[in-house]
Amino acid sequence: MGMYPDPPKPMKPFAPLYLAGALTLFLATHSPAEDAPKGALEKITAALPDKPYAKPQKERKILVFSKTNGFHHASIATGKVALEEMGKKTGAFQVVISDDLANFETDALKNFDAICFLSTTGNAFSPKKDELATMSEEDKKTAAERDARLKTNVMSFVKSGHGFIGIHAATDSFYEWAEYGKMINGYFAGHPWGSSVPVSIKVEPGQEKHPLVAMLNGENLEFPEEIYQFKEPYDSKAVHMLLRLDTTKTDMTRPGIKRTDGDFGISWARHWEKGRVFYSSLGHNNEIYWNPKVLGHFLAGIQWALGDYDVEVKDGK
Repeated sequence: MGMYPDPPKPMKPFAPLYLAGALTLFLATHSPAEDAPKGALEKITAALPDKPYAKPQKERKILVFSKTNGFHHASIATGKVALEEMGKKTGAFQVVISDDLANFETDALKNFDAICFLSTTGNAFSPKKDELATMSEEDKKTAAERDARLKTNVMSFVKSGHGFIGIHAATDSFYEWAEYGKMINGYFAGHPWGSSVPVSIKVEPGQEKHPLVAMLNGENLEFPEEIYQFKEPYDSKAVHMLLRLDTTKTDMTRPGIKRTDGDFGISWARHWEKGRVFYSSLGHNNEIYWNPKVLGHFLAGIQWALGDYDVEVKDGK
């Protein structure tokens, strides 16, 4: 989580979100660098890989979505910069940064190769409670219909062969959407290790040479970072686990630890029918987004989710 609540936004009239047959991309109105910490852009650019892990099969486009209907992470702006600059520097993809829900209508989704949920929280497809309180019954019905439609659209998009990338609080999202929880492999169940607590993260044993984590050279990542524990439908055996908390080198006396099995996954990949899903819970602290090894790991996972990095991912391994 983060230090600052999601600021309220002025109420806007509820209106149809798209025109039939429109193929408009709904873009961000300002550069994400405007909100990132001073010097973040320079640090990120220096830390990014110089080239992609694989040549894109075609020009790739990713929708980066970070709408929050709950806690709002201050590091979202930094994550946007990192993803945008990663695409620019490596040439692996282009990003469209937007929280406009119209991008999840069927015609608009056709413009993307993957969706990235960057620290989304709650049901980001639904109006906030204060907004709902002022809406008419007719508008509430329209909002509920849109919510259901967009969820169906996202699942169809991924299952048909596209990519889904989840970063940090993407697992603190859509608790009411059971299929989403299964796809992303679990929901947030607290963070016993807060943002200032030193942690040690290891490569999943036996995966040291796997291309999605090979840039770590089998070495642990060690830094302060907020680490999640997960609840159902979390199942580390149902995905290709890549990184996990090293419980032998991390303080396991922290209050709030609920799991007794020591199973604290950090990053994993899986197939979702014809689609590809990559998730990492790293990304609470700004510094994560200018850590060279983390950025290399993110790039590899994203390129795999896009279908360009042809490496073996065994669901359940």
